[in-house]
Amino acid sequence: MPAEWEPQRAVQLTWPHGATDWAPMLTDIEKVYLTMAREIARREQLIVVAAPQCYTGDADGSLMERLRSLGATVCRIPTDDTWARDHGFISVEAEGQLVLLDFCFNGWGRKFAASQDNAINARLYHLLAQGHHPAPPLYESHLDFVLEGGSIESDGRGTVLTTECCLMAPHRNQPLTRDQIDRRLRQWLGAERIVWLQNGHLEGDDTDGHIDTLVRAAPDDTLIYIAPPDASDPHHASLTALESELRQLRTLEGRPYRLLSLPLPQPIFDDGQRLPATYANYLVINGAVLMPTYGQPDLDRQAMNVVAEAFPGRQVVGVDCRPVIRQHGSLHCCTMQYY
Repeated sequence: MPAEWEPQRAVQLTWPHGATDWAPMLTDIEKVYLTMAREIARREQLIVVAAPQCYTGDADGSLMERLRSLGATVCRIPTDDTWARDHGFISVEAEGQLVLLDFCFNGWGRKFAASQDNAINARLYHLLAQGHHPAPPLYESHLDFVLEGGSIESDGRGTVLTTECCLMAPHRNQPLTRDQIDRRLRQWLGAERIVWLQNGHLEGDDTDGHIDTLVRAAPDDTLIYIAPPDASDPHHASLTALESELRQLRTLEGRPYRLLSLPLPQPIFDDGQRLPATYANYLVINGAVLMPTYGQPDLDRQAMNVVAEAFPGRQVVGVDCRPVIRQHGSLHCCTMQYY
């Protein structure tokens, strides 16, 4: 499984529409998606999965025309929601060939409807394979196994990071044991080891602790993680324990990792519930990093500087993700890259 900073062919967005939970704030979330679409399309191919509802209520189909004007490939496919990171293909390389792995997406352990999202990949592959020359990527279906893209993080050199609280959560892959899951992941992802982190969780997180909200791999044996906030914050104990785990972790060569810490955003609430805002949920693309911001200028700037240090030579582009976090996700959750 390549590292996210390796050269990419494309990034997928699955577009929001009025039959999703985005309905009350559709205008706001479409603005965020258009910002992401423009930034991605400037640098690589953009694939947009758009449900039939995306073509209605928009005068003369202007939204889809705007996407096509960016050079996007727009695919009309029914969807339940928009979280491409978790229902999208997971890309791996096998003997120089791109392989698209299609795992089961069941709404993060049957929390939400997901039958249409779980069928996106097969439909998308069929559409993209038509007329593909010289040949489309290889396709592997593993729909008997639940795996979300946000739950795994690869350094491209044999280590894949995950969290035990997610992969062992209810309604994922029971009755498989951790060792059985570990063996399957190493086989499918071409990993020498799976690092199972034991700590770290954000309030309001529906994913049961996705790694891409907590710890991210970066070049030169670097790990970027969410630093513990002060002791008055309920995340203090868990994130302190996570930091301790990372300090003890070693590379495959036995060296300590270079650790760079991101601040935790100031609490953001919706209807009295704290939302899982995190700066770790950025997307690395060709030549740039798209970075979630939350209208907190000092912390937004501090986080962007950390990411710029980890990815020298790439432009760090802030994207206001306050609309996204209202549905308990952020920028990385909305996207999926292909190599």
